[in-house]
Amino acid sequence: MRTGDSYVESLRDGRNVILDGVPVEDVASHPAFSAGVRTVARLYDFAADPANRQLMTYESPTDGRPVNLSWLVPRSVEDLRRRRLAIEAWSELSFGYLGRSPDHVASFFAGFSGSLDTFAKAGDRYAENVQRFYEWARDEDLYVTYTIIHPQIDRSKGPHEQYEPNLYASIARSGDDGVVVRGAQMLGTGTLMSDYLFVSSIQPLPPGADDYGLSVAIPVNHPRLRIYPRRPYGRDVTATGDYPLSAVYDETDALVVFDDVDVPAEHVFVDRDRDITFAQFNRTPAHLLGNTQAQIRYAVKMRFLAGLASQLAEWSGQATERNFQLSLARVAAQASVPYGMVLAGEYNATIDGNGVARPDPEMLYSAMTLQPALYRDITYALREMTGGTTIQVPSSVSAWDDPVTRADFERFVRWPDVDAEHRVALLKLIWDAIGSEFASRHFQYEMFYAGSGSVVQGRLYRNYDWERARSMVLRCLAETPGPHQEPEAEREGSSP
Repeated sequence: MRTGDSYVESLRDGRNVILDGVPVEDVASHPAFSAGVRTVARLYDFAADPANRQLMTYESPTDGRPVNLSWLVPRSVEDLRRRRLAIEAWSELSFGYLGRSPDHVASFFAGFSGSLDTFAKAGDRYAENVQRFYEWARDEDLYVTYTIIHPQIDRSKGPHEQYEPNLYASIARSGDDGVVVRGAQMLGTGTLMSDYLFVSSIQPLPPGADDYGLSVAIPVNHPRLRIYPRRPYGRDVTATGDYPLSAVYDETDALVVFDDVDVPAEHVFVDRDRDITFAQFNRTPAHLLGNTQAQIRYAVKMRFLAGLASQLAEWSGQATERNFQLSLARVAAQASVPYGMVLAGEYNATIDGNGVARPDPEMLYSAMTLQPALYRDITYALREMTGGTTIQVPSSVSAWDDPVTRADFERFVRWPDVDAEHRVALLKLIWDAIGSEFASRHFQYEMFYAGSGSVVQGRLYRNYDWERARSMVLRCLAETPGPHQEPEAEREGSSP
């Protein structure tokens, strides 16, 4: 198992990260990224700790060594349960704020490995490439991220119809020795802190866009790969106590540019095939496993937000007030939904034709459909509960160093049984969760985690058991005095 120190050291590999127009020499020590790097390192240390071996690992089929459970191809409900507990333990270390931790894309590759026949449709070598990379990444404990969304340039046109060719990540040339990738891809979340980048397109590709039908793995330190992170939220934090989440859990997002990146044949999984590019996400278990990981992480985050609300009630002396208790009950209901859906998806799992346990898609896509609204409502509830108190705090924790300032805040800014310093600490934490720039990014992230609402709702529409729901209606009609025959269209199996 990889340790945190070995992970940190691996990042000193010459990767081409450009911040504010200036190359970053060492992301592991740069003040904009070092805290996020150390957060990921904590995950590796936790998984490598012998005390957590049963919780976090299983035996590699290659040599029996312990490897992270996020790479496990689940063959039973019990396997799904083991994966859930490991993912949940990792998520709790970051309070759910690392959306692209190493177990996310690992879960996608577990799904790919469980459906190699999908890739073999273009030739056995592609399936062999997928399995070889999967086994290597699993056994080496690699951190893989992905960029699978095109930059939004002209959204009224397909990727091949933009104002110049190869603007989006695409295959510019291919041959027996591999392919050359050209273009750019957006939302490389965590990419500058990872080992490998999985590049593909989760968006359906229209006819004529064959060059954009790709699936490849690229080392993040490739000399012709450029990473442009957005403004880091923790860089300008003067004290961790002022922005306790921003300072530690910013995983960064980035535009990734592929300046004719050569990819060797063994790291090519799809080469100019629109159908297989689509199928790898929608016909294999990958989308279900990857997004189950995401919902487990999201459930932990919602639980943390509920904890903030409860701690606020306890320390402010309002925990016994009926109205506050009712507000907390609504928060508890909102926080319970994603985890309940994960458990239901696990319980209702089915075994597919390749022997892989697939979480119930109806439960998963129901949770993902509700995700934006639940996050909006729980953060709004926290805003209501805090009122103006999150604004009436010292400008910085350094204010405690001044005896006059400290005396004023200790007198005027406190709760009945909680002193000013503890009150301010909690309120600054809540503000960083609901009102800071870091919080706004997470609000946007949870709103569009699965893409636009129509995308995830479409997935739910296709996976909901409409026939079972309609059958109850028809049975009710049949038991009601009146017509007892289905309309002709209904008997012919018309869609809802």
